[in-house]
Amino acid sequence: MATTAQHASPHRSSSSGMVFALIAIAGLSLLVVGWAVSTYNALITGDQDVRSRWAQVENAYQRRADLVPNLVETVKGAAAFETKTFTEVTEARAQVGQVSGKELAGVLEDPKAFERFQAAQQTLGASLQRLLAVSEAYPDLKATANFRDLQSQLEGTENRIAIERMRFNEAARDFNTLRSRFPAMFVARSFGDRFAARPYFEAAPEAKKAPAVRF
Repeated sequence: MATTAQHASPHRSSSSGMVFALIAIAGLSLLVVGWAVSTYNALITGDQDVRSRWAQVENAYQRRADLVPNLVETVKGAAAFETKTFTEVTEARAQVGQVSGKELAGVLEDPKAFERFQAAQQTLGASLQRLLAVSEAYPDLKATANFRDLQSQLEGTENRIAIERMRFNEAARDFNTLRSRFPAMFVARSFGDRFAARPYFEAAPEAKKAPAVRF
C-alpha cells in the first residue's frame, strides 16, 4: 500500500502543476486581451476626436468659401476693372472645390491629399487678401453696409479657421502620441491605415501665422 501511495504522489503533483500552469496561462491571456481591448478603445476615442475636429475645420473653411461670391460681386461693382484679382479669387475658390467631396473622404489617412487641401486653402486665403487690398483704394465701397458686413463675417471666419486648425492639430498630436507609444504601437500597426498617423496643419511658407483681415 505504501508503495502504491508513493507511486501515485508524483502523478498527483504533476497534474496539479499542469493545472496551475494552465490557470496562469489563462490569466495572462486575459490580461493581454484586456490590455489590447483597452488600447483599441483608446485609439478609437482618439481617432473620433480627430475626425470631430476635422469636421469643424471643414465647416469653417466652407463658411469662407460661401462668402467669396458675394464678396467678389460687391467689390466688382465698385472696381470693375480689377479683373485679374477677381479671376484669381474665383479660380482659387474653384480649386478648393476640386479637393473636396470624394477626395476628402480619406484625407486623414492620405498625407498627399491633406497637403493638396491645405495648399488650395492657402491659395484662396492669399487671393482674398489681395482682393481686400484692392478695396482699400475705393472709399465708396468701404462705406457701403453690405461690404462692411461681409468684411466682418470674413474676419470672424478667418479667426474661426485659426482656432479650429489649432484644435485639430492638438487632437492629431494626442492621437499620434498615443499610437506611437510602446506597446500601443503594436495594436495600432495591426490595423493598418485604420490608425495611421494623422497629419498636421502647417503655416504657409510666406506667413507663419493665420491670415489677418484688416480693413
